[in-house]
Amino acid sequence: MAVIIAILVIVIIIGIYIALYNSLVQLRVHAQESWSQIDVQLQRRNDLIPNLVSTVKGYSKYEASTLEKVTQLRTDLNNVPDDDHAKKMEVSNELTGTLRTLFAVAENYPDLKASTEYQQLMEELSNTENKIAYSRQLYNSTVAALDAKIQTFPSNLVAKLHHFTKMDYLQVPETAKETPKVSFDD
Repeated sequence: MAVIIAILVIVIIIGIYIALYNSLVQLRVHAQESWSQIDVQLQRRNDLIPNLVSTVKGYSKYEASTLEKVTQLRTDLNNVPDDDHAKKMEVSNELTGTLRTLFAVAENYPDLKASTEYQQLMEELSNTENKIAYSRQLYNSTVAALDAKIQTFPSNLVAKLHHFTKMDYLQVPETAKETPKVSFDD
């Protein structure tokens, strides 16, 4: 009888261990997939930017520096290595701020605002920015769940044994929280 109880206890412990390990792997994979969704939306935004820049160029010849900055940041974002999440988010946040400035500049050109092509691009970019924000939120939520699992008993034992490490949250820099400053002085 004692042998049966000992075997049953061992089977239960092994079952718990497997369940904990699998849940850690699932959370890590979900966090990686969440990051992938951010990457997809960033690429989608990058694909829309050339069309927006060429549309705005036709209407606002005096905003060349803003258009050049948007184009440069788009190029910079494409050149960031895929595994450098922090740098990718830094450049992306700067691009988002510059796009806000571009949108504010466009307010000064009624013909541009009335353009169907511009309105469609703005709607697509707005939807993409919303998707980026949602994807960032999903990523941070998934990272929080993984980090909590890594730190709580008994899953922390399994996590340590298999070298699971905490992941970093995506942070919004203070500069991205500021309202863009636009000047129309010549």
